[in-house]
Amino acid sequence: MLYLILQGLAPLKEVYALFYADSKTLKEEKREELFENLKADESIGWAVDVIDPRELSAKMLKKIKINLNEISHDSAIGLVSRVLNIGVLLTEIYVDTVGDPEKYRIKLSERFPAIKFVVAKKADSLYPVVSGASIVAKVTRDQALRDWVLDETAENMHRNFGSGYPGDPETKAWLAHHKHSVFGFPTLVRFSWGTCTPYFKEIVQVLWESDAMDEDASTHRTGKRQLKLTSVGFTGLKRKSEEIESSGKGRCKFFQSRKLEQMSHF
Repeated sequence: MLYLILQGLAPLKEVYALFYADSKTLKEEKREELFENLKADESIGWAVDVIDPRELSAKMLKKIKINLNEISHDSAIGLVSRVLNIGVLLTEIYVDTVGDPEKYRIKLSERFPAIKFVVAKKADSLYPVVSGASIVAKVTRDQALRDWVLDETAENMHRNFGSGYPGDPETKAWLAHHKHSVFGFPTLVRFSWGTCTPYFKEIVQVLWESDAMDEDASTHRTGKRQLKLTSVGFTGLKRKSEEIESSGKGRCKFFQSRKLEQMSHF
């Protein structure tokens, strides 16, 4: 799961007063205490964007892939736009970088030219406002994991998945216990997560009937078209291929058996 927090809504002096630090250096109880203090302070605004692991997997594993950096950037841009749309005046925003800091700063500045952006590595240990943002993000993530309702109902499933970070032995043990040879992992897991990669070696290869038949049919039809192209020319080929498509002949059996037709007008 990915959590991005809008950084820069509060005056820096207000965040300094709360004495924040990098959320990873604080114990869970301290993070939650600071988060409650932040929520109680009406002079500080905060927002968080929660992205479902299934959405991340879909974007990162589809044919035209969207990498995690780009997803992060889009999420941050969406947060800034959301806050501007409700009438908040933003003059400066401090961001913990994802990718190259300067390229990210330029990208944000081009999108929001009226706002000054400060983008830096480990910004959560450099700027109190980002430290506060990291605490909100970490507490939100931890609460989401605690409250997560597993979609799967297998008898041997349990919720002892640890912190969810790759270095946690409890998390690795949970992944090993919950891997499935066909379906992979429960929907709680981002399939594009590098920590999952070693387990995929034990997963069976699935041959989708439609893909295989489409490939075979395409090769078969291409061969016929090439022969017709040398004898009757392109115009006749186009008319004949349209007739075949409209009649359903020569189409993949997967579609024929289910009486599915190609639609060109909606």
